[in-house]
Amino acid sequence: MTGAKTAVEWLASVAPDPEACRREWERNPLGVALLPAGSAWDVLILPGELGYATLDVLSRVLDQPGPVLVDFGDARMGFFVPPGTAARWLGTGIRTAGAGTWIVVPYPGRSSPGGVRWLVPPDGSGTLTDPALLELAMHEAAAGPATEHDG
Repeated sequence: MTGAKTAVEWLASVAPDPEACRREWERNPLGVALLPAGSAWDVLILPGELGYATLDVLSRVLDQPGPVLVDFGDARMGFFVPPGTAARWLGTGIRTAGAGTWIVVPYPGRSSPGGVRWLVPPDGSGTLTDPALLELAMHEAAAGPATEHDG
């Protein structure tokens, strides 16, 4: 539980009122809270199919990627990256959440039925995915199936 508690503190630290954030996680039947992006992290939002393939590539080259969310139905995945990444991101078909945006964040360490959930929960240390490495993993993931069919 220590890791989850540390992760809760790390996530709640970006909220305008961290204590209210923790209460929201406790009271909300879905176990989610709305948090601002752009101060401790940005989020790059990939289509689900590309996101899963990208996470697979990242998992082969990193011991621990940064936190990764997936939405209900696995249609979209959100990779937590350093703040400022969203403002500089040029990739086509990738949505971003940075300064001035808010995202739905589930309580770490607790699974909620349906809705948003963690594929890679935060560990509380502030680990984020390097955007350059994420981009390379996306390219490899996107090219992977074509390469397999070619040879």
